Amino acid sequence: MQDTSQQQPSQTSAEAANNNVNEPAGPPTGSEAGAPAVEVDVAALQTELTETKDRLLRALAETENVRRRAQRDREEASKYAVAGFAKELLSVADNLRRALDSLPEAEARDQRTLSLLAGVEATERELLRVFERQGIRRVDPRGERFDHNFHEAVFEAERPEHPAGTIVEVLQPGYVLHDRLLRPAMVGVAKQQATPPEPLKSADTVA
Repeated sequence: MQDTSQQQPSQTSAEAANNNVNEPAGPPTGSEAGAPAVEVDVAALQTELTETKDRLLRALAETENVRRRAQRDREEASKYAVAGFAKELLSVADNLRRALDSLPEAEARDQRTLSLLAGVEATERELLRVFERQGIRRVDPRGERFDHNFHEAVFEAERPEHPAGTIVEVLQPGYVLHDRLLRPAMVGVAKQQATPPEPLKSADTVA
């Protein structure tokens, strides 16, 4: 009869060895699990970044242009805000000047008339000072060259003492607001002198 108590430990050791072989050594890695590797297209990312930067710069430039245009519009609106009101007052200045021209001071016969003329003249000076404070300037171009941007020619006259194109008479002064024309000056202009015809040569002279 064989002793089975001596064979038992050897069988137990063999089973343990088999169990150790069948157990996994550890969790599988990504490459072992068959997961795909992530490939980054650097060139595509750089192109997209460049395009995004370009769009951002264009948007910033457009925003700055809009801001500058709005600022310029506000400045011009403030600068020329009195244009409409000033045009209404030009006729007042014209009437004051007509009143003074209608009766020169030298022709005044009494003190009351002189005082009236002095009052009208003071009113005209004050009105012109108000105009100047608002950037409005009277244009009285007598003796200057005609400029169609600021003058309106009403007539031409032969004035030998003046070069052609010179303003010889101002019928109505003009006005400008800063650099913008409110009303052109109505003027008379010296015209080109006609060249006298050459005398005809006689037949004897030709011969």
